[in-house]
Amino acid sequence: MDVDTRLAEAWVRALAAAVEREHGRLTELDSAIGDGDHGSNLRRGFTAVLAALDAPDAPAPAGPGALLTRTGTTLISKVGGASGPLYGKAFRAIGAALPQPGEAPADAAGLGEALAAGLRAVRELGKAEPGDKTIVDAWTPALDAYRAAVATGAGLPEATAAAAEGAERGALATVPLQARKGRASYLGPRSTGHQDPGATSTALLFRALAEAAGRPLASGAL
Repeated sequence: MDVDTRLAEAWVRALAAAVEREHGRLTELDSAIGDGDHGSNLRRGFTAVLAALDAPDAPAPAGPGALLTRTGTTLISKVGGASGPLYGKAFRAIGAALPQPGEAPADAAGLGEALAAGLRAVRELGKAEPGDKTIVDAWTPALDAYRAAVATGAGLPEATAAAAEGAERGALATVPLQARKGRASYLGPRSTGHQDPGATSTALLFRALAEAAGRPLASGAL
């Protein structure tokens, strides 16, 4: 199974559906330690992404990389707060790392490299490290689990399912952490005991990828 435009679009649509379903929960988490707008911002962004995909005059994307790059650009232009630039840059980096039209499509290993590019973009923009109680704390174990699965010969469905499980473990592991980046860091020790909203939405991102790759998962504990 290769990373084609169908898979990229299915991923984006699955993530948009997850954000629509979970935006209240994301906002609730952000209200405890942030500005209380994470869910609403992502909902607005992915509504705009779907509108761009479904516009009658929208040009057909020239491959999965172009579709994900367009998704990232839309998020940057439509979403306020930190989530728009972070997820926008991530999707643009993933899109740029995928093969261009005319090149051989990415396989499971190639998608892993693209996901790593997405993580680098998040870390460079947010200046965050693992343990800072951010998106990075879910994306890092997701990527580690994905790469470990690919190293054992797993295909896209199995590797993306492993990544989703890793992201969910990472999101849950943010609860006892003290935030060192973003709005939550202003709370100091009071940020402990709360699950990070960005790590939680990252878990939704990887769960959506697994669903798009054909591996539906049981309801998580997020």
